[in-house]
Amino acid sequence: MRNTLPRQAMVDPVRPDEILSLAKLAIQPAFQPIAEVATGLVFGYEALIRGHDRLGFSTPHDLLDRAQAEGQLLALEQMVASRALAIFADLPDFSTRTLFLNVDGRVAGKIVAYAQRLLASLEGAAIPASAICFELSERFDHFAGADDLAGMIRSLKALGFKLAIDDFGVGFNGMKLLCDLAVDYIKIDRHFIRGIETNPRKRHVLRQVVNSSHVLGTRVIAEGVETETEFVICRDLGCDLVQGYYVARPTSDAMSLRSAYVHLEQAGRRRIANGSLDAVLIRQQVEIVPVVSENEGLDAVFDFFRQSPQRSFVPVINAGGEPRGVLHEHHLKEMIYHPFGRDLLQNKLYRRTVLDFVTPAPIADLDMPTEEILRAFADMEGSDCVILTENARYAGILSASALLRILHEKQLKHAQEENPLTGLPGNRAIRDYIQTLVQDGDEERFVCYCDFDNFKPYNDAYGFQKGDMAITLFAALMRRHFIGEGTFLAHVGGDDFFIGVRGLSRATVEANMARLLSDFSADVRQLYSPGDLEAGAIRGVARDGTPTAFPLMRCSIAVLMLPRGQVFSHAMPISMRIAQAKKSAKASADGLVFDIVGGGITA
Repeated sequence: MRNTLPRQAMVDPVRPDEILSLAKLAIQPAFQPIAEVATGLVFGYEALIRGHDRLGFSTPHDLLDRAQAEGQLLALEQMVASRALAIFADLPDFSTRTLFLNVDGRVAGKIVAYAQRLLASLEGAAIPASAICFELSERFDHFAGADDLAGMIRSLKALGFKLAIDDFGVGFNGMKLLCDLAVDYIKIDRHFIRGIETNPRKRHVLRQVVNSSHVLGTRVIAEGVETETEFVICRDLGCDLVQGYYVARPTSDAMSLRSAYVHLEQAGRRRIANGSLDAVLIRQQVEIVPVVSENEGLDAVFDFFRQSPQRSFVPVINAGGEPRGVLHEHHLKEMIYHPFGRDLLQNKLYRRTVLDFVTPAPIADLDMPTEEILRAFADMEGSDCVILTENARYAGILSASALLRILHEKQLKHAQEENPLTGLPGNRAIRDYIQTLVQDGDEERFVCYCDFDNFKPYNDAYGFQKGDMAITLFAALMRRHFIGEGTFLAHVGGDDFFIGVRGLSRATVEANMARLLSDFSADVRQLYSPGDLEAGAIRGVARDGTPTAFPLMRCSIAVLMLPRGQVFSHAMPISMRIAQAKKSAKASADGLVFDIVGGGITA
């Protein structure tokens, strides 16, 4: 390709009348994969411009600026898109992929006419319109030339195309666009991904954007992901798709494109956990309602309601299996009961399609916490259901009654798992708490393991009722010294307890722990006989059967501090670390040991 260009064109400025003709010789599209975060499967490709340097331009943006100045911008974008479509149509698995095409904001006003012409080419290549996603960059704040941006979006979606807001967060209108426009995706700008592992503000922003997007039925793509740590954090904060050098670099060699990237599924040596109580309960209640495709005729909708008369709505998906929203029966009834409504709906000239009747619905992933799903449902007023997805594709629905059943069942499970002696939650709650805690580094966090010393000899000597009194005493002291929203108290079992703390400084936590130990050592003395108190020990039998004097009971506490700004991929190493610290606490003079995790665990 390089040798086909005149040498002069590589060194001299391009003349106005040459910009498009030379671009046809030099420019070729490169595809960068966009992958599913949970599986590593390729979801689609973004078509990028390559070869601009051979025309003397430093970046593709410089080439686009020049084309705009010469009135050739739309023609250039059409040429790049046509070549990208030709490559896409030759891919063996294009029918299950999405091609993302960039649209410069300066020609957005003409994109509908271009998209209408594009449909003929797509039909000839058997590519559904929903396999094409137009990316509108937020960098162009006003999308010059588009007098009615919302109308443009509606027109493109009515044709079956998908829409994405590119460079989300770097302009001034990002949240406004997300609020006002029914787009399918937002692509988080690289600025918010770079260094996210050490920047709690970026993690907070990304978490809020992801949650808001999901409530609105919009999927989130993290752009510019270059490291495993960035990928793991984006995944754990709820991003649906990921793009960047960590996945794969852009390539003009279509033969080198792969259908999956196994290293994504293996990153952090785990996938997002689906064994939590929420995930189990949600999967028990999910309802697999039949769907209709946005590409089907309205006859398919009529058939659905005839076969399912108890249903008042039907979920609508695109060719890739992604939910588009729901179609309500009453919207069609308005036309059916019109004197000529049924004829109009089926009249090709009238051109009413499934998409004309689709309304948004809240969308949530199967592995989202129940409370977040409920919030998404409540925030979209008038919704009949929450559409559930797995790996960004339709997986079923949750009705309002199903959500209430899940919450009720969750409360029952928690009640069943509470320790009957102390009323504190048990091991499942501890596991879920730690898993959430380690993935949120916005502040210092503390996990504390409490274990009595010399409890068994006391229990053997005084009986289980007195032993239970010692356990309930400690539980009461925990509640006295650790209260508030940032505190989690649990009973591991027997004489083992767990305390989780966030939002407090190390000095405050250490002071509270010291008071807890001191009060327990003082109050537990009331449970001993005067003779044992005077001796400062009780007589018992060691594990090897020899008579032994055991000191009075005390508690040892191991505290593991997770520094602010540090996140962790999973909880298992944290549990192992706290178990090791517990041994040091038992061997210490005062029974209190602090351990600080020095580095993030991402493997």
